[in-house]
Amino acid sequence: METLQAASTDAVLSHQSAAVIHGLDLWNTPLAVAHLTRSRPTGGRRTRHRHVHSATLQPDEVTEVDGLAVTTVARTVADLARTLPFEQTVIVGDHALHATGLTSDDVAAAADRIAPHAGRRRVHRVLNQLDGRSESVGESRSRVLMLREQLPVPGCQPNLYAADGDHLGRVDFLFEEVGVVGEFDGRGKYGRLVPDGQVPADVVWAEKRRENAIRDAGWQVVRWTWDELEIPNVVARRIRDAVKRARLSPPPNGRVEHTPRP
Repeated sequence: METLQAASTDAVLSHQSAAVIHGLDLWNTPLAVAHLTRSRPTGGRRTRHRHVHSATLQPDEVTEVDGLAVTTVARTVADLARTLPFEQTVIVGDHALHATGLTSDDVAAAADRIAPHAGRRRVHRVLNQLDGRSESVGESRSRVLMLREQLPVPGCQPNLYAADGDHLGRVDFLFEEVGVVGEFDGRGKYGRLVPDGQVPADVVWAEKRRENAIRDAGWQVVRWTWDELEIPNVVARRIRDAVKRARLSPPPNGRVEHTPRP
């Protein structure tokens, strides 16, 4: 708040500072410096505590949150897509699409307003990889890992049904054509997200029964953890090994219900 008050009257919080105000997930993104944007073509500057950007902002690209002037969610994601590394951008963009009602078209429209020399083309390349069906930072990071390891593009959050119509569960990732299910095991699943009245052991047991039912329907199941995202070749090899096993097995039975992409 003090940083904004000390800035020019036309400055608004932007980039990762705006993302924080909007409550968007950020990972491995520096937050020590406040980012602001002034709507003018030139004149950006940096100090130890502030990074003032210069860019054209339309009136509808600025909003107010808790009394603070900030760039809209769409403009914030577009700005971060041209200033943050790819993985960090996918994380914040996925969460914006998942949690705020933002659509891919909204962000694309914001990107179109960015001057070509300021990275418009890069923003659109990043936007093509965003998926609001991702439900956590770990799932977004997993998709980036798959892209970098040149794995098949999976479906996100589909529902699987057995041949008799029983609902087997919703899975994080589905490599449908090759018969493989991928599951990211975040710590929250067995900690803070444990349903009321249950303990982590209950969740582990229910998850084991669910996985067994999915395997019985003919799907190969691969799991990985947060720590394993730091060693991409291990996760990639696990998925590729599952694909090899699937090719030697009968195809899965039942049906798949895909979750629409936001």
